[in-house]
Amino acid sequence: MAQHSTDSHAHGEDHAHGSLKSYIIGFILSIILTIIPLVVVMNHMFKAGPTILIVMITAVLQFVVQLFFFMHVRDRTGNQPRWNVMALIFGLAIVLVVVSGSVWIMAYNGVGY
Repeated sequence: MAQHSTDSHAHGEDHAHGSLKSYIIGFILSIILTIIPLVVVMNHMFKAGPTILIVMITAVLQFVVQLFFFMHVRDRTGNQPRWNVMALIFGLAIVLVVVSGSVWIMAYNGVGY
């Protein structure tokens, strides 16, 4: 009787997963990037402008940490092109254009009145 294996490695697929070390590093970075804006906002350390800037910068860094340490965006198997990275960059470009265009329109909509 032939045995059927449901293991993905038996079928020649190579799914890369992060090591325990990379997960711990990602977790610690996520905690730090969560605590920094929390402390800045709760203690009123800066005025509104710098506080918003700090929150936005840590949010972007948190996004990058999540992508690389937990979602394995940089991982690829074999010689496959990095379609997921290209799709991510394209999506971010679309979001940037839509958000910046919306802010531009809202900021300059009432100038001539």
